[in-house]
Amino acid sequence: MKKTTQFISAALAACFTILPLSACGEEEGGLKTLQINEVTHSVFYAPLYLADALGYFKDEGLKIELTNGGGADNVMSAVLSGDADIGFCGPEASLYVLVGGSNDVPTVFGQLTKRDGSFLVSRKAEPNFKWEDLKGKEILAGRKGGVPAMTFEYILTEHNLKDGVDLDLNYDVAFNLMTSAFEAGTADYCTMFDPVAYEYEAAGKGYVVASVGEASGEVPYTCFMAKNSWLKRNEKHAEGFLRAVTKAVKYVNETPSQTVAPYLVSYFAGTSEQSIAASVERYREIDAWRTNLSMTETSFNRLQDIIENAGELTRRAQMSEMVDNKYADKVYKEVYEK
Repeated sequence: MKKTTQFISAALAACFTILPLSACGEEEGGLKTLQINEVTHSVFYAPLYLADALGYFKDEGLKIELTNGGGADNVMSAVLSGDADIGFCGPEASLYVLVGGSNDVPTVFGQLTKRDGSFLVSRKAEPNFKWEDLKGKEILAGRKGGVPAMTFEYILTEHNLKDGVDLDLNYDVAFNLMTSAFEAGTADYCTMFDPVAYEYEAAGKGYVVASVGEASGEVPYTCFMAKNSWLKRNEKHAEGFLRAVTKAVKYVNETPSQTVAPYLVSYFAGTSEQSIAASVERYREIDAWRTNLSMTETSFNRLQDIIENAGELTRRAQMSEMVDNKYADKVYKEVYEK
C-alpha cells in the first residue's frame, strides 16, 4: 500500500476519534493563544522556542501552547480535526493529503528548516569519509517511508549506491530507539539529530562523519500549516506568528550560540547548556533555517524527487496547490528590509 493511502487513513481515523477544541484559544491576559502541534521536540527547531523565550510572540499579542504530536500523521490529524490551530511538521503531510484526492488540504504558510537535521555517526573516526565508504555496511537511517529515511535513500541514489545490493538499510528499529540499538551493537552507522549526536560523540561512543542535510541539498523539511478556514479567519495571527519566528531566526543567526543557549535550557529538561550551544552552532553551520520563511519551487521539487525516489509518491503536485508564501514574504520584508 502506498504511503499516501496509509497516511490519509491514519489522519481520517484520528479525526473521528479526537474531539476538536476551539480553533483558536480564548484571550488570556490580552494574548491570543495558539495551539501548535509539533512533529517532535528538538533543538533543530530552536527559533520556534526562541520566539517564545525572547518575548517575540508576546509582542505580537500571542501565546503559544505546544503539543508533541510524535509524528507527521498525528500532527496532520490534529490540524484536520481542529485540535490544533497550526501544525508543525514536514510538508509531505499536506502533500499526501493533496495527492490522495482530498478537498480539505491544509495550507503550508511558512517553512522553518530547509534541510535534513540529522548527522551520520560512525563507530570509528573517519576524517576523510566519503559516501562510497558505506559499501558493504549496515546503516540505521530511520523508519521506512519517513522523510529522514527517504532523504538518506536519495543521497545513496545520488552516489550510485543501492540498498540491498551495495549496502543494507535497517528499517527494523523504531526511530526513537535507533541510538540505543546502535549503542548496543546494531549496524555500522546510525543517523542522529543534535544534541543526541553531539552528546554521543562527546561521550566517545561514536564519531559524526557527515551531515545528511548538507549532502541532500535544500529541501522544505519542517513547515507550519493550517486549514484554509483558519487562515482566512486569522490572517493577523498567522502573520504575527511568522513575524515572531522570523525575528528569532534573525536573532539565532546573528548571536553567539553561547548567548542563545541559556534561553533554550528551560525547553529541554535534562540537556546541558553546553550541548544546546554546540547543537545550535552546528545547525547554524549547516545553514539549517530559512531567513525568509517562504518555500522555493526548487526545494519543493527536490522533496518530491526524494519521495518519488523512495516509491512513495503516486503523483507529483504543483507547489501552488498547497503552499501560500504571501504571509512569509510580507513579514520578511518587514523584519529585514525596514
